[in-house]
Amino acid sequence: MKKVFIATLAFMVLSTYSVNAQTNEINQRIKNERGVLLIGQQNMDPFNKKPFKAWYDEEYTPYVVDQPSIKKLEKENISSYDITIFIGSWCPDSHREFPRFIKILQELKYPVDKVQIFALDRQKKSPHEDEKLYNVTHVPTFIIKKDGKEIGRITEAPETGFLEKDLLNIINKAKSSS
Repeated sequence: MKKVFIATLAFMVLSTYSVNAQTNEINQRIKNERGVLLIGQQNMDPFNKKPFKAWYDEEYTPYVVDQPSIKKLEKENISSYDITIFIGSWCPDSHREFPRFIKILQELKYPVDKVQIFALDRQKKSPHEDEKLYNVTHVPTFIIKKDGKEIGRITEAPETGFLEKDLLNIINKAKSSS
């Protein structure tokens, strides 16, 4: 009877640990000799806290969105699109473009909690290899999908110099080819 009790207790402890490990997979951090990095799936919480808040706010706050592009994007039902973003919390391009992209989405009233955000390590890998699923080799990468199908992406920096213009170009190109 004692063995059954111990086995049951061990099972319960391990089951609880397993559930907790699964629920803590969002917003993982790793620490190395260069500091703290985000890794794997993220939500917006880490960008409101040190050490990530400093670089996030540095680009988010002063960025002025391109209003002509925003006006056109407002007519496109942007919330009908799915957005997946790959960043490196260590990467200067991600530090610049990611906060700006989030500001654009908020200006468009896009539900930011709907955005899938994945942080990659310096080797551009994540714990569940999400980058392989999307064939991501550079950060940041912003992937735009409609009805589950990728219609375009912005990699590292916008081609036009403005994320909102590139986003509009992706949507317009997809509409004209359908």
